[in-house]
Amino acid sequence: MPKIVVYTTKVCPYCVRVKKLLEKKGAIYEEIDVSDDPALREAMVAKAGGKRTVPQIFIGDTHVGGCDDLYALDKAGKLDPLLA
Repeated sequence: MPKIVVYTTKVCPYCVRVKKLLEKKGAIYEEIDVSDDPALREAMVAKAGGKRTVPQIFIGDTHVGGCDDLYALDKAGKLDPLLA
C-alpha cells in the first residue's frame, strides 16, 4: 500500500469523513494537523498546488484533492486500485 498523507484541522467534518472512508478501506494514513501551525499549512498549500482547504489527501505521489474528490474516486471504482 502506498504512503497516504491527509492534511486536516481539528474541527473539520470533511476530514472526519475522509478518515472514516480510509479506515473502512483498511488504509493506514499519516494525519498532519495544520490547525495551529502556519508553516505546516503553507507546506500543504505548496504541495497541493495552491489549494488552502482541508482535507488535502495524497496517496503515494498522487494528489487526490479533498473529501469530494476521494469519494468520487471511490464511487468510480478508482480508489481501491490507487490504494493497492
